[in-house]
Amino acid sequence: MKEFLHLSRANDLIDKKDRRIYRIFEIMPGLLAWLTLLAVVGLSFIAPVFMAIFIIIFDIYWLVKTIYLSLHLRISYKRLRANLKINWLERLDRLSVQEYRLSSIKSWRDIHHFIFLPVYKEEYSIIASCLEALLKTNYPKSKMTVAICYEERGGDETASAVKEIEKNYKKDFLDLVSIAHPSDLAGEIPGKGSNAAYAAKIVKEEIIDRLGMPYDHILVSNFDIDTVVFPEYFGVLSYTFLTSKDPLRASYQPIPLYINNIWEAPSFARVVAFSATFWHTIKQEKSENATSFSSHSMPFQALVDVGFWEKNMVSEDSRIFWQCFLRYDGDYRVVPLFYPVSMDANVAPTTWNTFKNVYKQQRRWGYGAENIPYFLFGFLKNKAIPRFKKLFYGFTIIEGFHSWATNALIIFILGWLPSLVGGSAFNRTVLSFNLPYITRIIMSFAMLGLISSAVLSMLILPPRPPKFGKFKYLWMILQWIIFPAATIIFGVFPGLDAQTRLMLGKYMGFWVTPKYRDL
Repeated sequence: MKEFLHLSRANDLIDKKDRRIYRIFEIMPGLLAWLTLLAVVGLSFIAPVFMAIFIIIFDIYWLVKTIYLSLHLRISYKRLRANLKINWLERLDRLSVQEYRLSSIKSWRDIHHFIFLPVYKEEYSIIASCLEALLKTNYPKSKMTVAICYEERGGDETASAVKEIEKNYKKDFLDLVSIAHPSDLAGEIPGKGSNAAYAAKIVKEEIIDRLGMPYDHILVSNFDIDTVVFPEYFGVLSYTFLTSKDPLRASYQPIPLYINNIWEAPSFARVVAFSATFWHTIKQEKSENATSFSSHSMPFQALVDVGFWEKNMVSEDSRIFWQCFLRYDGDYRVVPLFYPVSMDANVAPTTWNTFKNVYKQQRRWGYGAENIPYFLFGFLKNKAIPRFKKLFYGFTIIEGFHSWATNALIIFILGWLPSLVGGSAFNRTVLSFNLPYITRIIMSFAMLGLISSAVLSMLILPPRPPKFGKFKYLWMILQWIIFPAATIIFGVFPGLDAQTRLMLGKYMGFWVTPKYRDL
């Protein structure tokens, strides 16, 4: 196995030269973001004409990009709606063996699903809703094994809830096991990755190897505990696995809909939740540079080949993709399912706690920038990866995180700076006079995309709970007015925060999003 697959930070490297290179890569995302923002501010003072032209071009670029992404959103959503109407178990029955892309499988019934459900301090009802959704799937439960991997540090209440779950649901699947993840194991940070990795090794030894299950017949789904699968999930997953090129060299990504408790969320949390949903819906249509995210599925063979999930880092969901990408010399990809799972929006008992939790969650997601030094270092070490793939993934991923930490701030706030600080000479020019109007017109057209967002958000809403009046629908539409502010507060700031921490070597631990439902 390649020795660099399980790096988490520069200090993991013994060689001083390698450690220095990795550290430079850690500094790079945050440094680029801060240099960009400082350059925009500085040039607004000393070269306002240049900056005014740049801002107009930049705004036009974002207008075009908004239209482009909106089209992908509509196409992807249309495919999602179509897939929801299909009985995928019937599709599997009609699929001939000759159409399978994996010769070792002679029937779709040869596929076995292992579902890992990491638990920290979630209460019984949250865990049970996940299990109930699994039971409602249109797929043989005799082909499912559920592993509830719970944290020892969750305390007696968590252990009791898990044992009660095991007692109530064990009979409903081929097997359901609970595995306690010990606290304070060497070389780990507490989190989903270390928890699931510990459980997966035990499941491999005590179930899979003992029963002689072929690794290439197993699909692993690593779900956040608030995940509620839709009825045909395992059908569409199995069908896609059987019909995809090189199915063992891919992860399989559903669309996360953050709607389980969306009616309870305050407006800013709803906007953030819907924005995340829309972004991942778009990524299904633009999967050429996608990485795995949150709840997803993958072949057990790939998981074994890379030594399971990383145990000492935050973003294990996307890191497992990069581990496989480097392990297989770039021959690994994400296959979109165009099929949803629903998850919780970030909600706490109070608005202020929700505000803080949304920020922390977005910062944790933004800390996915820790994968940039990992794959760049891997690209240096692995000469077998095609150069085009290195350049393509390197540019698109870095550009994505850079945009996250800078673009909304430039568009909505810093874009007005030349007119404010450009000086009297610049303020007498026609460009200075027209800049605010040109910017406002371009942004007005770009913000028309919010109309489609508002409409789509209404289409994916779950049924309204009786305790909320019909007037709540109006707020579901009007909430998009705060999109610019929400994008800066819960997009730019946590993204920049995360990249700055990485730049300064202030490495983050795994923050578990508290699950709260009050229905």
